[in-house]
Amino acid sequence: MARTAKISRQTAETQIELELNLDGSGVANVSTGVGFFDHMLELFAKHGAFDLTVEAKGDLHIDQHHTVEDTGICLGMALRDALGDKRGIRRYGHFTLPMEETLVTSAIDLSGRYAFVFQVDFPSAKIGEFDSELVDDFWQATAANALCNLHVMLHHGRNSHHISEGVCKCLARSLRMAVEIDPRTTGVPSTKGTL
Repeated sequence: MARTAKISRQTAETQIELELNLDGSGVANVSTGVGFFDHMLELFAKHGAFDLTVEAKGDLHIDQHHTVEDTGICLGMALRDALGDKRGIRRYGHFTLPMEETLVTSAIDLSGRYAFVFQVDFPSAKIGEFDSELVDDFWQATAANALCNLHVMLHHGRNSHHISEGVCKCLARSLRMAVEIDPRTTGVPSTKGTL
């Protein structure tokens, strides 16, 4: 069964079309109008081995916030839809990833319940033209709409670009582990019988 989802979301601020294949090969076709954000989404697809298509049009004449946050909303919705009843998945994923001088740890539980802890400080307010705080906003929106527990911790790092990239790659690897089918799990991985 294909674990895919397609989300179409339109508001007065953004129009977003997003497609996700959890069992892809890391192919990304992304256009949000925000260059650095496109780069991060491409990294996410590559390191998660997900196929990801995003076409976003937002009110960039105001700022980048609505486009980035609303894309996170759509990604979270797509994750939830693509996972279905979560039968047979590993459910948990974790990774520690070095990126140059930066070291990041992330952990995820696809529990059906939302919690978000983001212990990451950025040395600079901007990464090029991109607001560093939007990294937090994007992953918070993703976790809230995927209904998962998502924890991210920066151990050390001095370069905001490296930190953002490290967070993105690390979360991709954690999610890749969590969504994998576990050959030893035949049902839903919970004593409740549902996630």
